[in-house]
Amino acid sequence: PKPKQAMEGGKPTLPLVYQAVQALYHDPDPAGKERASVWLGELQRSMYAWEISDQLLQMKQDVESCYFAAQTMKMKIQTSFYELPPETHTALRDSLLSHIQNLKDLSPIIVTQLALAIADLALQMASWKGCVHTLIEKYSNDVSSMPFLIEILTVLPEEVHSRSLRIGANRRSEIIEDLAYYSTTVVTLLVTCAEKSGHDEKMLIKVFRCLGSWFNLGVLDNNFMANNQLLMILFQVLQRDETSTNLHEAASDCVCSALYAIENVAVHMSLAMQLFQGVLSLETAYHMAVAREDLDKVLNYCRIFTELCETFLEMTVRTPGQGMGDLRILELLLICAGHPQYEVVEISFNFWYRLGEHLYKMNDPAIHRVFKPYIQRLLHSLARHCQLDPDHEGVPEDTDDFGEFRMRVSDLVKDVIFLVGSMECFSQLYSTLKEGNPPWEVTEAVLFIMASIAKSIDPENNPTLTEVLEQIVLLPETVHLAVRYTSIELVGEMSEVIDRNPCMLDPVLNFLMKGLREKPLASVAAKAIHNICSVCRDHMAQHFQGLLNIARLLDSFALSTEAAVGLLKGTALVLARLPLEKIAECLNDLCAVQVMALRKLLAQDSSSGKSSDPTVWLDRLAVIFRHTNPIVENGQTHPCQKVIQEIWPVMSETLNAHQNDNRIVERCCRCLRFAVRCVGKGSACLLQPLVTQMVSVYQVYPHSCFLYLGSILVDEYGMEEGCRQGLLDMLQALCMPTFQLLEQPNGLRNHPDTVDDLFRLATRFVQRSPVTLLNSSIIVHIIQCAIASTTLDHRDANCSVMKFIRDLIHTGVTNDHEDDFEARKGLIGQVMEQHGQQLVTQLINTCCFCLPPYTLPDVAEVLWEIMVFDRPTFCRWLETALKGLPKETAGGAVTVTHKQLTDFHKQVTSAEECKQVCWAIREFTRLYR
Repeated sequence: PKPKQAMEGGKPTLPLVYQAVQALYHDPDPAGKERASVWLGELQRSMYAWEISDQLLQMKQDVESCYFAAQTMKMKIQTSFYELPPETHTALRDSLLSHIQNLKDLSPIIVTQLALAIADLALQMASWKGCVHTLIEKYSNDVSSMPFLIEILTVLPEEVHSRSLRIGANRRSEIIEDLAYYSTTVVTLLVTCAEKSGHDEKMLIKVFRCLGSWFNLGVLDNNFMANNQLLMILFQVLQRDETSTNLHEAASDCVCSALYAIENVAVHMSLAMQLFQGVLSLETAYHMAVAREDLDKVLNYCRIFTELCETFLEMTVRTPGQGMGDLRILELLLICAGHPQYEVVEISFNFWYRLGEHLYKMNDPAIHRVFKPYIQRLLHSLARHCQLDPDHEGVPEDTDDFGEFRMRVSDLVKDVIFLVGSMECFSQLYSTLKEGNPPWEVTEAVLFIMASIAKSIDPENNPTLTEVLEQIVLLPETVHLAVRYTSIELVGEMSEVIDRNPCMLDPVLNFLMKGLREKPLASVAAKAIHNICSVCRDHMAQHFQGLLNIARLLDSFALSTEAAVGLLKGTALVLARLPLEKIAECLNDLCAVQVMALRKLLAQDSSSGKSSDPTVWLDRLAVIFRHTNPIVENGQTHPCQKVIQEIWPVMSETLNAHQNDNRIVERCCRCLRFAVRCVGKGSACLLQPLVTQMVSVYQVYPHSCFLYLGSILVDEYGMEEGCRQGLLDMLQALCMPTFQLLEQPNGLRNHPDTVDDLFRLATRFVQRSPVTLLNSSIIVHIIQCAIASTTLDHRDANCSVMKFIRDLIHTGVTNDHEDDFEARKGLIGQVMEQHGQQLVTQLINTCCFCLPPYTLPDVAEVLWEIMVFDRPTFCRWLETALKGLPKETAGGAVTVTHKQLTDFHKQVTSAEECKQVCWAIREFTRLYR
C-alpha cells in the first residue's frame, strides 16, 4: 500500500491544526465540527501526521491537542507503521517514552493512548529486544513514573492479540515467549507496588488491572502465582466489607481473569486449588453485601462464583462431589439465584446452559440423578423471578429488560428440563394451581413456565395435558389480563395436544376468538391461531370459512403487523389442504382484500400526487403466496395460476409508481418471488412482461433485489430450452448498470448487496444452463468482477462470490453423464487458461490480508476445485502466488520462513480432501494476522 499524501496543499501549519482541534471540540455549529473532523481525518491518513503529532505532544498546549496527537500516534503505529523507514524506529520509541514521561500528569486518557502507542511499537519493532526488562529497569525506581509504567505493562499483553496489528503468528509466538520469560519480574514489581500503595486505592486498581491482563494472556507461572502475595491481597480486598465499589470491581475482574486462565485445571492444579479455596471463602462477604443492599458488589460476587463453576465444569460433571468436583460451588450459584433482583441470577445462565449441554451429551442416568435436585431448585427460583409485580396492570411487556429476562428464562428452562422430566415438572406446576388458590402473579408465572415446556411433552393420550386445556378455555374473563394473556400463549404451545384431541378444537377456537376481539390480547391470540393452523392443518380445513372471515376483517382487530401476517400464514397453510377446485376461489377471496387496498392506494396517489406506503399489503400477499403450496399432480393446472395472472397488473403498477424507493421495490420483488415460486412453470406468461419491466427500471434505479428476482427466474426457467436466450439477454442487460455501479471508487465496498445478488444470479445460471453462460460474451466480465470481489470482507457477498467461482469450475469437473459435459470441460479449460494464475494469486493474497477466518472454508473449496480440475498447473500457480508474498514485516520481524512456505505448498497440493486444504490455509494465514 502507498502512503497517502491526502493533504492537497502540502504540510499544514501547527496553528492551523490547533485551530481545527479547537473547532472539533468547541465549535457551537455542528457543520463546523463536522468540517474539522473530516479535515483532521485527512491529516491522520497523511504522511505529515507523524511529525505534526510529535510536535503537538512536545508543545503540550492543552488536553485536547495532546489527546488528538496521542491518538493519532497510536493509530499511525497500528495501521501505517510501514510508512516509516526502519532507521527511524529507535528515535520514535525514545520520543514516545519522553512524551509519556512529560505528559504523565496531564490526563489519564492521554497516558493510555501513549501507552498503547508504545506497546504497539514494541510488538512490531523486532529490534527492540526485551522491552519489558528495559522499561522496568528505566522507570521502576521512580515513584512518579509508576502509574504510566504499569499502564504500558497492562496494555502490552492486551495488544498481543489485537486485530488491528496483524503482527503474524511467528512474531506473536516470539513475543509471548518473551513476555512469559519476564512475567515473574512484572508480578514481583506489582507486589512491591501493592504493598507500598497503602491507602492509594487508584494504584491498587492499576495493579489488579495489570495482573488481570497478564492472566488473560495465559503466561503466568502456575506454581509461582499459587503462593504469591498478590493472590492473598486480592482475596483480602474482596473479603473486606469497607472495600470501595471501584476497587471491588477491579479485584473481581482480576479473579475472573485468573479463573478463566486456568480453564485447563489439570495443568494448573496448585493455582486452581488456591483460587477454589479463595472463592469459597467469599460466601460470608456475599451475604454481607446482600444485607447492605450493595447490588454492585452482589453482582461482582455472582460473576466470580459463575466463573468458578465454568472453570470447574468438567471436573464437576466427571466426578460430582469428589475433590475438585465439589458441589458446594453449585450451592453458591443457587444462593445467588435466591437474591430478589433478577439481574443477579441472570449472570449464571450461561453456566447452567453449558452444564445442561454436558450432561445431555454424557447421557448417564446416575450422574443426571445427582444434578436433578439442583436443577429443581433452580427452576423453582426462576419461576419466582418471572413473577410480575402484584400491582402490574395490563399484559406482560415483551420488549423491556424484564420481558427479555423472561424470554431468556424460557430458553434456559427448555434446555435443562430433561434433567427433571418435562411431564413431572408440568404436573407439579399444574397441581400448585389446582390445589392452592395462589395470587394472580404466581398463577401467571406458573403458566409462563408451563408454556416453556409444553412442547417437550409427549402429547399422545395424555390426560393431564387435556385437562389443562379444558380448564384454561373455561377461564372467566374476570381474571387478571396478564393471566389471560399467558394462558393464550400456553394454548398456542399446546397445538400438538389439540391435533390429537380434535374435540377440543371448537372450545379452543372460541376461547381464542374472545382474545382476538380484545385489543391487548389480539396479537397473542392471533399467534396462537397461527400455531394451531400450522400443526392442525387437516382439522382446521372445516374452519376455513371462519379463518377467511377473520382475514377479510383483519384490520378491524388490533393486531401488530407481525401477528396479522402470522394469521394469514396460518390461513394459507390450511387453504393448501382444501380440495384443488376450491383453492382458486378461496385464494381469490383471500387476496382480494389486499389487491383492493393496493388499487385504492394507486388511485389515491395519482389523484393527490402523494405517495402512500403499500408495504403492509405487499407483505400480506407475499405470505399468502409463500405458504399456499397445494399438492398438484403432473398435468393439472396450478390452482393459484389464474389468481396470480390477475394480480400481476396491480403489482406492475405498484412497482412502477414506487420505482425510486428501494424499500418498497424490495417488497414488490419479494412478493413476485413468492408468486413465481408458488406456481413454478405456471407463471410463464408473466416472464416476458416481468423481465421487460425489471430491466427498464434497473437501468435508472439499480436496486439489487432485481438481480435476486432474476436468479429466481433462472432457477425456475433455466432448464427450459425456449427460455435460455431470453434469460441470457436479461442477465446481460442487468450486468451493464451493475458493472458501472461497482466500478465507481469503493464501488464493491459500498454495494455489498449488489455483489451478493449479482453472483447469486450468475451461480443460478451456472447451475441451470452453464454452456449458455460460458459461450456468452458477458462471462469474461463476470469472472473479472468475481476476482475483484474476492477481497470484499462482507459475509453474504463474499460467500456468494466464492460459491459462484466454485460452482463454475465444478461444472468442468463433475462428469454427470449429461450430453454437454465435454463442452463444459473445454470451456472451463479456456477460462482457467485465461484467469487461473490471477485467481489463485488473488485468493492467496485475500486470505492473508483481507478476509476474516470464518470465510476460509469457502476459499478452500474454490482452491480445491481448481486443483481437482488440473493439479499440475495448480501447483505452478500456487508456487508463483506464494513467491509474491512479503517475507518480513515493516518492523523487521520474519513473517514467514522458507520452510513454512514449502510446507504449506506441499500440504495443499498433496491434499486428498477439501478440509485438509482448509486446515492448511487456516494455519498459514495466521502468519499474516
